[in-house]
Amino acid sequence: MDGAAPYVTADGRQIGGVLMDMRGITLRFGGVEAIKNISFDIREGEIRAIIGPNGAGKSSMLNVISGFYHPQDGEVWFRGEKRKPMKPYQVARLGIARTFQNIALFEGMSVLDNIMTGRLTHMKTGLLAQAIWKGRAEAEEVANREIVEKVIDFLEIQAIRKTPVGRLPYGLKKRVELARALAAEPKLLLLDEPMAGMNVEEKEDMSRFILDVNDEFGTTIALIEHDMGVVMDLSDRVVVMDYGRKIGDGTPDEVRNNQEVIDAYLGVAHD
Repeated sequence: MDGAAPYVTADGRQIGGVLMDMRGITLRFGGVEAIKNISFDIREGEIRAIIGPNGAGKSSMLNVISGFYHPQDGEVWFRGEKRKPMKPYQVARLGIARTFQNIALFEGMSVLDNIMTGRLTHMKTGLLAQAIWKGRAEAEEVANREIVEKVIDFLEIQAIRKTPVGRLPYGLKKRVELARALAAEPKLLLLDEPMAGMNVEEKEDMSRFILDVNDEFGTTIALIEHDMGVVMDLSDRVVVMDYGRKIGDGTPDEVRNNQEVIDAYLGVAHD
């Protein structure tokens, strides 16, 4: 398949060319290989799931994509260009935003202020101009605030916009973290276990928002998730990891019927 050419998914959606290409990624910690020569791509406009048992290397792969880890071998390509080793803030400036497995919000700040931090990579005025808050700095603040307000409306969190994050229940904190990532207007959104710790109703809400983000904003999404029902319902394609190796890659149906995946992760049905 031509990486630059779009393709049509099983449900008739057209997906674009390759946005990110991970080529032969190997990541070591001392003598331990967390990721072993893995290659896969993420196409523009798709929802791409990365699954596998605990310790498979999924979060390590997400950390490679977002610049927290630098692989010893392999290449990371983004938008057709080979990416040099970068710090996370530099990766964020390229248009890659993420949420975390363990919520990383400012508990003492309001929901609105937390989401505003997602705009930091778009703020151009210096500290002095922001302190004076006139002219260009004021105009920039207003423009960023408009984008944040749209995200708040989109994720239906208007009622808690002034509430300190520390007072919120877990499910709403997860939604605020998603809002902060969306405020950055990412080309690629990385979600690290967005459903972890949620009840059924909260999972349904989060699934709906993920689909809406992909559909209405056109945002490309790569997610790690343990809930297989969620993965199979949301994803266009799935890559499966086990002990740092890639053991499966394809549509949800292809992965579901892959015997190596069944043996390693999904389990074998018994009468």
